[in-house]
Amino acid sequence: MADLKRQDVLVALWLAAHPGEAWTYALLAERLHLSVGEAHNAVQRLKASRLYSNVTRSAVRAALLEFLLHGLRYAFPAQPGEDAVGIPTAASARPLSGKVVFDEGAGTVWPHPNGHVRGRAVVPLFASAPEAALEDERLHELLALADALRVGRAREAGIARAELEARLAK
Repeated sequence: MADLKRQDVLVALWLAAHPGEAWTYALLAERLHLSVGEAHNAVQRLKASRLYSNVTRSAVRAALLEFLLHGLRYAFPAQPGEDAVGIPTAASARPLSGKVVFDEGAGTVWPHPNGHVRGRAVVPLFASAPEAALEDERLHELLALADALRVGRAREAGIARAELEARLAK
């Protein structure tokens, strides 16, 4: 079995955010700011990990949900760091932003030059994730939910868990 890489989770989340949508490796690469080779290799690792089905050409949603809920924070942990200006993530972004209240600047962000929110910096799941999220609201929401699990605060992780279950258990 191939070891999963951070970009593999990004690809799986994009596939989950766009169920039934036709795609090519070139499209994945463009949408996720990866090379075509990175997109192809990510799908192959997802397939080897049973998180992708060649038959449906999509993420195996139940397996992805299980990985996100029980493995993501151990495989790819995140710890909020210094204050930064960036793009909201975790509980600072939709869909959790309306369910969790923070003091100003206490939320979490991916540091980014096009950011508009101040918060504690979190290293994105993959370097191109913020760019891809700016262009794709559905992907941004799944990445933010994944980050809520990675950051590890119990309340936000619990709400993120329920949101992911509702979105991926379909």
